[in-house]
Amino acid sequence: MDTPIHIPIGATGAAEMIVTSSDTAIAMRSGDVPVLSTPRVLALMEEATCEALRGYLPDSHTSVGASVSISHRKPTPVDARAMARAEVMDVDGATVVFAVSLDHRDASGESSTEVAGGTITRVVVTRDRF
Repeated sequence: MDTPIHIPIGATGAAEMIVTSSDTAIAMRSGDVPVLSTPRVLALMEEATCEALRGYLPDSHTSVGASVSISHRKPTPVDARAMARAEVMDVDGATVVFAVSLDHRDASGESSTEVAGGTITRVVVTRDRF
């Protein structure tokens, strides 16, 4: 990373979606139950990490995923609102570590917390070199 970039510890980002049949384990071919798939959970968490970096990276830079460690503990049904959150926990040069979590609210309004959680590491890179 050629340009010094300041990403503050504690910066947060969020992303949410309404779960549809195309987001299920069946549709993603990662299982055979009609609930939010783990690959889609991860994608929503990654979106939240990108939101946490929004405004801190110049147009000449972006971030790329480097490692993931998540646990998907509870099912999220179709029509539920899934909400991912990411918080910057550590910055070491170009490496940014996030704590990530996912909660949901089902169609009846009942909430479930700690549906999934863990860490995601992204690396800031120069777009033209990548």
